[in-house]
Amino acid sequence: MASIRHEIVIDASPEHVWDVLRDVGAVHERLLPGRVADTRIEGDQRFLTFPDGHVIRELILDVDDEARRLAYAVVEGARPPVERHHATFEVRPEGARAGRLIWTTDVLPHALASEIRIRVERGAVEMKRAIEAAARD
Repeated sequence: MASIRHEIVIDASPEHVWDVLRDVGAVHERLLPGRVADTRIEGDQRFLTFPDGHVIRELILDVDDEARRLAYAVVEGARPPVERHHATFEVRPEGARAGRLIWTTDVLPHALASEIRIRVERGAVEMKRAIEAAARD
């Protein structure tokens, strides 16, 4: 299984960064507005709808407030299709007033690692932009 780890410092308190990430039903409003058009929660499943109508179904595995860690798996709708996808977000303090977002994604097949890495890096930049903008408001 390929493992992709990406870290990015966000100019917002770790508490604020975590508050956005743990709000699993508001991805379209707080984490990736514009990239995700809608989010729907059904039990422990999350459905992300993209502007083109494509839907990804995820399983929310854990939301750990104490560790500031969210774990999820894509179970349907990945493009390109994946055999396995498991990811975590962790938030740690960075200096006096910032948060470090650590996004780790494990994926099969291995051949998708470079494409997934590009998506993770771009997604982290978009998340940073949205979280910092909300922290300023």
